[in-house]
Amino acid sequence: MKQWIKANRTMPVSQLLKQIAPKLIGYYRYYGIIDNGSMIRQYWYEVTRLLFKWLNRRSQRNSYTWDKFLMLLKIKPLPRPRIYNSIFYGQQ
Repeated sequence: MKQWIKANRTMPVSQLLKQIAPKLIGYYRYYGIIDNGSMIRQYWYEVTRLLFKWLNRRSQRNSYTWDKFLMLLKIKPLPRPRIYNSIFYGQQ
């Protein structure tokens, strides 16, 4: 994800967020099993932090403060982590 964000940081922010969303959902669907919730939450946080970092490197001055960035995420939120699979499904 780090390499992808770095390579695509020049596209418009709304389009960038639209393209990150299915990547996050795919990650959650693959790794979102019971007992892995804390790790997928950590992954969401790291992606958010990377996005903030690379959006601020688009120009010679900082584009976002952390507060302004959080307001952007309230308007165009990234998918939140969710458990999709249970390893106990079907077991009695």
